[in-house]
Amino acid sequence: MTVNEYQTLAMTTLNPELNQKEVLINSVMGLCGESGEAIDIVKKWFAQGHELDKEHLAKELGDIAWYLAEAATALEIPLEDILQANINKLKKRYPNGFETQKSQTRLREDI
Repeated sequence: MTVNEYQTLAMTTLNPELNQKEVLINSVMGLCGESGEAIDIVKKWFAQGHELDKEHLAKELGDIAWYLAEAATALEIPLEDILQANINKLKKRYPNGFETQKSQTRLREDI
């Protein structure tokens, strides 16, 4: 499955009663909520002595992917384009891979 196929398939479960503005708002709220659920799993592992629940974390990452696809849909941008733009930005910022110095001295246009 391609990223854009995922976006299309995932959006078959989008609430059809929402308008474009509501879809965008729902997607950003959903990203925040699901990211919070993901970090809670990691927090329990990192700071509370729990085993890392990889299966649960993977499910939360799937939910994050759904909301990312919803946001792209609200913006009328193929998800693949968003991911490619991010790779292009990272290649420009770190042409030889991650470097701490470059991370600490980023230019405003690199953000």
